[in-house]
Amino acid sequence: MKITMLRFKGFLVPLFIALVFSPLQAQEDQSLLLSYQRNFVRSNITTKIDILQQLAKDEKTLSFRGPFYDFVLNFALENADILRTDPEMIQLVSIASRAVGDTAYLPAGQTLWRLFMAYRDSTSRVSVLGSLAQLGKGDSRTIENLNQFLGNQNNLHRSGMDVDYKTLKACIDTLGTLGDGSSFSVLFSTVIAGYPDDITQGATNALLSIRGDYKKYLVDVIKKNPPVEKLAAYKTGIANKNFTPADLGELAETALEVSLALIPTDPADQDAVLNLRYASVRTLTELAWTRSTTLVIKNFYRVQTDYGNGQAPKERFLEAIACLGAMGTSEAAQALALQLGLINSQMEKDKTFDQDILMAVISALGNIGDKVAFDYLLYIGYLPYPDDIQKAAREAMNRLKW
Repeated sequence: MKITMLRFKGFLVPLFIALVFSPLQAQEDQSLLLSYQRNFVRSNITTKIDILQQLAKDEKTLSFRGPFYDFVLNFALENADILRTDPEMIQLVSIASRAVGDTAYLPAGQTLWRLFMAYRDSTSRVSVLGSLAQLGKGDSRTIENLNQFLGNQNNLHRSGMDVDYKTLKACIDTLGTLGDGSSFSVLFSTVIAGYPDDITQGATNALLSIRGDYKKYLVDVIKKNPPVEKLAAYKTGIANKNFTPADLGELAETALEVSLALIPTDPADQDAVLNLRYASVRTLTELAWTRSTTLVIKNFYRVQTDYGNGQAPKERFLEAIACLGAMGTSEAAQALALQLGLINSQMEKDKTFDQDILMAVISALGNIGDKVAFDYLLYIGYLPYPDDIQKAAREAMNRLKW
């Protein structure tokens, strides 16, 4: 009979010996695991803690430590109703929670989360979160649970209720370690929630650990989060020196679209939405982001109405006019030409006009250079405007393209 040989630690051994060795080892491991489980079940809590400590020192247990720690965690879950505040049980939970993370035993992930919800003390929860940072990477269910927990804590904090800062900080650190893009929004909310400096800094560091498209994350915050957070996200994006003009343009266009669609009732939200709208208009003007022409025209008419009703200062109306001029499109020129027509009609009627606004409209029409403005600019020459207005109108006509 021919025997196939394998080399093992410098010695040649028959293949059939190697094949037999593995099942025998598995049987020995299973037997030892059952022995540890029996001893654990039979003992009191103090001895159970001793068993955990003994297990950590026994090299023969390396192959089944994960399942055993999961077994211990399930025991803690089953007895949570009566022992969740017992100091020794809390110690047991903390030891097993920390240890299971080191084993990389992924099935324990959901057990850990159930334990997190069952035990409310910070010692147990911080230990659980430390292991979830090791076992939760790529686990969408675990990450969503953590995101939701952090969001709930933020809501409690905003409402003036106390939160467990130790657990909160551990949750933030865990999300930073996992680095999943779905956590960006809730971490951003945490940064601006008004927590103590160490919590805010931890959330900031966690944000920097998030992988993926940073601009997209900010756009999502602007679209989905409360108004105050929308404004904060916009300011964060505009201040980012790594963003290209195209990135900034997309961010500003999104901000303008969102702010035009919102009509909040809360005064703080109203201020945030207005500031977001006005800030986005200034950015679009600087970038000459023509893609947003339709939104810029809508903003112009909104500000025109607000200014006429005394609800917006002249400065905002001038900004809206300048933004139209920066668009450089026929649609923008049409809106400006109609505005100039209104000014001319008012001048013709009662000889009154606002010089700042008129000059801004003339300048914007000259910047665009669209021939739609010709008749309106020409008509200025037939009205009793001052010389500087007449001169500005002629210069704008000279810039029209035919």
